[in-house]
Amino acid sequence: MAEEPKTVLVTGGPGFLGSWCAIELLRRGHRVRATVRDLGREGDVRAAIGSQVDPGGRLELLAADLGDDTGWEDAARGCDRVLHVASPFPPQQPKDPDELIVPARDGTLRVLRAALAAGVERVVLTSSVAAVGGGAKPAETPLDERDWTDLANTRLSPYVRSKTIAERAAWELVSEAGERQRLAVVNPGAILGPALSKDRSFSLEAIERLLKGMPGVPRIGFSFVDVRDVADLQIRAMSAPEAGGERFVAVGEFAWMEDVAAILRKRLGENAAKVPTRRVPNLLVRAMGVFDPGVRSIVRQLGQRTNYSSDKARERLDWRTRGLEETVVDTARSMLED
Repeated sequence: MAEEPKTVLVTGGPGFLGSWCAIELLRRGHRVRATVRDLGREGDVRAAIGSQVDPGGRLELLAADLGDDTGWEDAARGCDRVLHVASPFPPQQPKDPDELIVPARDGTLRVLRAALAAGVERVVLTSSVAAVGGGAKPAETPLDERDWTDLANTRLSPYVRSKTIAERAAWELVSEAGERQRLAVVNPGAILGPALSKDRSFSLEAIERLLKGMPGVPRIGFSFVDVRDVADLQIRAMSAPEAGGERFVAVGEFAWMEDVAAILRKRLGENAAKVPTRRVPNLLVRAMGVFDPGVRSIVRQLGQRTNYSSDKARERLDWRTRGLEETVVDTARSMLED
């Protein structure tokens, strides 16, 4: 039975995942209030969301910045639920980790405090598998919600550190307030899916680079998940009473980028003519990273495979995922159409 319509605040409305969360909420009859840093982008956000669903009068946009207290009290007021999706994810890692850590942690706490003060029933925080197994060594047993990234590991990237610190800060805040049941966390893997705008996440950029042509494919792999499936899990986590106080890993299939390239060549024909067919040696990738910041950010992941389990989300929230081939093809076609 469908849930009674709620008013849901989605932070980061212009973002890849934020837009799809808004779309799925609207499709299910909810009212959406989405935040943007600059209301000058309202037209773009409405166009992206409107390409998938007619919001009618159920979509409202408000200005709020994670780096400032202004606007968050108004954004949370009158909302039943909050999906906190917005978080910095740069195309390259900054030299100063605090450039990512401070806005991720402080922004999360701003949203949480405003939500708790407004009486919001449930906040769903988008974290990452980076907070579960960032820097982890390969193991036979898949990592799950009981695992945490070790912040004592000095080799962690600023992004991995920021996601772990932000999620831990969120759990500490609600625990100290005695409101742990009002928070749920979703930890997605590498998110792919149909692009709605020219904004490209790191995962989407990987597909774009393959389509545009590269010298070869690096030996790097990810636990992929479809953006539409992540949005679905966010909504399940905001609605299910049993999701309160819980983390949920959100992954589909693990694949090496050469497997993704093979899917593109198999399914897209001439449109995949530039997709490389050979693997680039790790030594060459490291050399390329000296000149290309986007490549530099993946060097530490070369040849590394970390497995994660989403059994908890599947069993407790009846969550299901699309197959990797469908996700990869839908992602690529959206870029080709654009």
